[in-house]
Amino acid sequence: MPTISFANPKGGAGKTTSALLLASELASRGAQITIIDADPEKWISQWGRLDGKPDNLTIISDVTEDSIVDQIEAAAAEAQFVIVDLEGTASLMVANAIGMSDLVVIPTQGASMDAKGAAKTIRLIRNQERMARRPILHGVLLTRTSAAVTSRSLKNVREQLDKAGIEVFSTSIVERAAYRDIFDYGGLLSDLTADQVSNIGRARENAGEFAGEVIAKLRDSSAATRVA
Repeated sequence: MPTISFANPKGGAGKTTSALLLASELASRGAQITIIDADPEKWISQWGRLDGKPDNLTIISDVTEDSIVDQIEAAAAEAQFVIVDLEGTASLMVANAIGMSDLVVIPTQGASMDAKGAAKTIRLIRNQERMARRPILHGVLLTRTSAAVTSRSLKNVREQLDKAGIEVFSTSIVERAAYRDIFDYGGLLSDLTADQVSNIGRARENAGEFAGEVIAKLRDSSAATRVA
């Protein structure tokens, strides 16, 4: 089953939040999910120890650069989706996970430092493509955007990505209180109610659109591979 890795060597790009949002949305639809938490901070593992983690979502937190390939392979044989939250550095572990991925999501905030981190990740993907002799589906996911205003720096980053011919997700992850709250209180995004957090409907809609775009990209890639 598909392996989706989240990678960007720039810390604070929204990598862990985006990975958990995707896992939460897919799990709420009944899919069997395995998250491989390869981030040294282990935020997703900490979330998993709170109340509310569903039985159809498994978290693997004991991960090393030597074991990650075997762990991804084993998880993909059991789960419908494997989601890998990678450490914020261009390491051998990150390279190994990218080489095993069906899709690499590159979360990027609207700032030049994040864009440089995204460019480094894309170079790493290109190297893994050459080694594996296959294309690796990937795209930049703009994160922590404003629902009301598009900043000058975000416009600049988007223009740079477009000029470079880099695939960018149509959906961006908007800054929402609900995305912070699930890390504090546990459970899935779908478990939160309007009396607990503001704009929960918009937050769910945003996460659902992102998950839908991920599934569409995987489906289109699979169809193209069969035709080829």
